[in-house]
Amino acid sequence: MKRLGIIFTVLFFNSLVYAQKTPEEYIRQQEQVKRTMLMKALDSGVYYMDYGNYVKADERFQYVLNNIKGVPSDLAYYFGKNSYFQKEYKQSVDWLNKYIQLKGTKGQHSEDAVTYLQKSEGELLKQKILENEKAKQVLSSDYEIDCGPSEKVICPVCHGEHVIIKRGPFGNEYKTCPYCNEHGILSCEEYNLLVKGELKPKF
Repeated sequence: MKRLGIIFTVLFFNSLVYAQKTPEEYIRQQEQVKRTMLMKALDSGVYYMDYGNYVKADERFQYVLNNIKGVPSDLAYYFGKNSYFQKEYKQSVDWLNKYIQLKGTKGQHSEDAVTYLQKSEGELLKQKILENEKAKQVLSSDYEIDCGPSEKVICPVCHGEHVIIKRGPFGNEYKTCPYCNEHGILSCEEYNLLVKGELKPKF
């Protein structure tokens, strides 16, 4: 009974304290409570990442990102690093760059951020090279591409303009496309040779 009385006393005292606060102070206090909870969620994300549970860590970091007003620089670092472990290299590069932009070379995690940024950029480059190789393999296959009933295709080199524009030291340089006709069109046969790298320029 005595314990129950103490609880009611504490609740009554808290209600008096809140009653004395202005609406602005109350809102500010609630925002501070919310931010404290989000920082705890961030800490739990770091804990999961350190122990190799990258999926759970991502859930925690995403939750903080979706609920916080101003993204802390540390969150940019942790989210970028965890993205590397999840093989989300583009995302990793973006967030680690954000951290480095905010903190430069003197941030608490700057050295580590640069290390993982370089790793992510390396893996991203490997992905692009692999994608290009796959594209070359597809385009160099022996099958023919169906161009439709017209049997004609807009030239992908000049985009149907019959003119190729290149930036030069003294301005733009204009050159007639050596593959298509004067209307910027290729025949289906020419197009198939072009994508295989076998179409010879006309001049």
